[in-house]
Amino acid sequence: MSKFEQYNIVLKDISTEIHNFEFDLDDVYFKKIDSPEVQKGKVKAKVSVKKILSIYELNFQLDGTIIIPCDRCLDDMELTIRYKEKLQVKFGSTFSEEDEIVIVPESDGGINIAWFLYEFIVLNIPIKHVHAAGECNKTMVTKLKTHITRKKSDDDDDDNSLMELDDDDDFSTDETRTDPRWEGLPNITENN
Repeated sequence: MSKFEQYNIVLKDISTEIHNFEFDLDDVYFKKIDSPEVQKGKVKAKVSVKKILSIYELNFQLDGTIIIPCDRCLDDMELTIRYKEKLQVKFGSTFSEEDEIVIVPESDGGINIAWFLYEFIVLNIPIKHVHAAGECNKTMVTKLKTHITRKKSDDDDDDNSLMELDDDDDFSTDETRTDPRWEGLPNITENN
């Protein structure tokens, strides 16, 4: 018995009418996947399958939350997952992916969607995932500030110094300093 057998969808039994499936992706599921990006969560996956000629169209709808480490303080944080995706599947001789169509062996008669579900979840994790301002671990934020803040010393150039961080936990800044050497550029077109 495969550890992902419950995520098998037998396609050969599906007719032209829509068939619906529901899967609860919980901590046990994420532990079985054994991938570093997501270890915990609670996501409901709804999958509808419809046969259109020789192609099976699978429509996925994922709703729930996952637990991932915050990039800033490394404490766990909740991230909401809301995602819809479509997958087209057809039978062939061996498993492969061609032009957005997944080909599964006809001898199998179906597809296991466990890994597809995980990929859809992971693809929805933003590149930068951090707690909302003020929710990070205060001790870690304080340590982080001491390591990335540098006081301006007498021998530093004004142009190359780092900005000191604000106290609001958000390390990004909306203001950008302009190099004073570039301030004369707009006047070039006016003088010619």
